[in-house]
Amino acid sequence: MRVLLTNDDGIYAPGLLALHEVFSEDSVVDIVAPVTEMSAVGHAITLSFPLRVQEIKRNGKFYGYAVSGTPADCVKIALKELLNEPPDIVVSGINPGRNVGMDILYSGTVSAATEAAFLGTRAISVSVDDRKDPNYGFAAQVARTIVNFVMKSDLRDGTALNVNVPGISPDRVRGIAFTRQGLSRFEERFERRTDPRGNTYYWLAGETIVENGSPDTDFVALKNGMITITPIHYDLTCEEELERLHHGRLPSLDRLIPP
Repeated sequence: MRVLLTNDDGIYAPGLLALHEVFSEDSVVDIVAPVTEMSAVGHAITLSFPLRVQEIKRNGKFYGYAVSGTPADCVKIALKELLNEPPDIVVSGINPGRNVGMDILYSGTVSAATEAAFLGTRAISVSVDDRKDPNYGFAAQVARTIVNFVMKSDLRDGTALNVNVPGISPDRVRGIAFTRQGLSRFEERFERRTDPRGNTYYWLAGETIVENGSPDTDFVALKNGMITITPIHYDLTCEEELERLHHGRLPSLDRLIPP
């Protein structure tokens, strides 16, 4: 099996190294990751500047390619240009901090996986619900288990799996759950501060608000000690609303549309 590893925390991130150590045991591993941290860039790609790629060594041996772009850039250039052979699967992570609910829309970690799915390659994203001292080793083992499952499954084209691991000791993890994306969101506020020269600047802050506490959602299942697997895709169409709109015409447009 050939695995492409990427992330949004940069090529030197410990979560990426943990994945490399685990998958290198029985797979051919390629790494293409951002040269610097790219957290919360979503699915952005670079259009106004050239992408620069450099080879990175670790302990004197080739480790991977560092790209001066976003996670989505990394997946694109890996699959289209850098790799001599296509990967069987793309694994993005391991992110320190969960990616559930509305976080998914902002996450560079998740967007790397959806970019791979968009390009026709199996993909998973992996995050740990612990920013201070994440257990990357355990999460990497979880990732390999799920990759083995994916390789034996028939995922729908364009689908990626978003995986979140609880930030608790492995012996307290209750199991694995297939979940749907919840409606948890970040209630934002800006902290206004003043620098030594008297200039105003702002830090984004806030707290997570759970709008749907159903146990089958990613946020709730994760908090209940479950490893969550959420199938996601890049088609953002609201099918129910589309069907409703098909059954009527917006009154304000009647005079603009010929009979």
